[in-house]
Amino acid sequence: MNIYPLFRALLFKLNPEHAHHLTLRLMRLAGNIQSVNALIRSTYLAPDHPVQAFGLKFSNPIGLAAGYDKDGIGWRGLAGLGFGHIEIGTVTPNAQPGNPQPRLFRLPEERALINRMGFPGMGAEFVVQQISKPHPKNLVLGVNIGKNKDTPLEAAAQDYLALLRLFADRADYLTVNVSSPNTVGLRQLQERQALDQLLKQLHGERERLIQIGTHTVPILIKLSPDLTDPQLDDALDVILANQMDGVIATNTTISREGVNSPLAREDGGLSGKPLQMRSLTIVAKIHERTNGRLPVIGVGGISDATGVQKMMDAGAVLVQLYTGLIYEGPGLVNKILRELRA
Repeated sequence: MNIYPLFRALLFKLNPEHAHHLTLRLMRLAGNIQSVNALIRSTYLAPDHPVQAFGLKFSNPIGLAAGYDKDGIGWRGLAGLGFGHIEIGTVTPNAQPGNPQPRLFRLPEERALINRMGFPGMGAEFVVQQISKPHPKNLVLGVNIGKNKDTPLEAAAQDYLALLRLFADRADYLTVNVSSPNTVGLRQLQERQALDQLLKQLHGERERLIQIGTHTVPILIKLSPDLTDPQLDDALDVILANQMDGVIATNTTISREGVNSPLAREDGGLSGKPLQMRSLTIVAKIHERTNGRLPVIGVGGISDATGVQKMMDAGAVLVQLYTGLIYEGPGLVNKILRELRA
């Protein structure tokens, strides 16, 4: 019997951010108590569905998107829900409070969320401590990196370079977040010249780190669903030219197309079901325009096996979810993987 709808009803009586912190603390507790962790793993044990991407082996194609576990406090418990990979972050070099509250809104009738969090977090050194704990077997751990709010755009590369140096030997892959709509000016870093300057420096620094003995960490770029076709072409040209390893498509959208909730007027990035077609379109365009040379992780509105299959058919090698987990509950990954195998 699925009791999650009852638990969700109770959670939805709480402020969305408070409810999120509560569930994350519970997952942290579960990850730290061996017997509880074992129980969760046995309850949500998912069939293997191995995938190779970016030089890494994933036990299955379903990951947890960045934003759920910003500081890496609950990932060991969350791994018990069957994820093949978990992406922590967005992590900034220094701790910062993020944007003023309220900054997270549920749109249940749309199966969606709007957030304007603004990268709140404890900072990179805190996250290093969290991910230094033993890794669950077969889990790929990514770290999503971004600039601090008070770092000027012209100095943003220094934040990303510092994070690359810190996490290159600690993460299985890194994601460069230049597409959140909730840090003023950040999405300007997706423009051709700015992105080229940033990725040239990241590529050069990664090469330098390899020469001194650091392993080759894959670097992915997370793009906005709001890019025009010319902007997307520019970004892909730059990503390929600078030998990045893949793309995550997509971040949240500032569009409110098809959203009827009164909360649609709230500023911030929209995730969930209304984002699905927009993200699918971007994934298909990336796959087509790069002839499949650039592996893509598809994100946006995934809450069932049909959504996963659509992303794969569009060209994604992996998928991530976040909002779907909130609405569908902890058994979602297990359910999707079983249906994919059926």
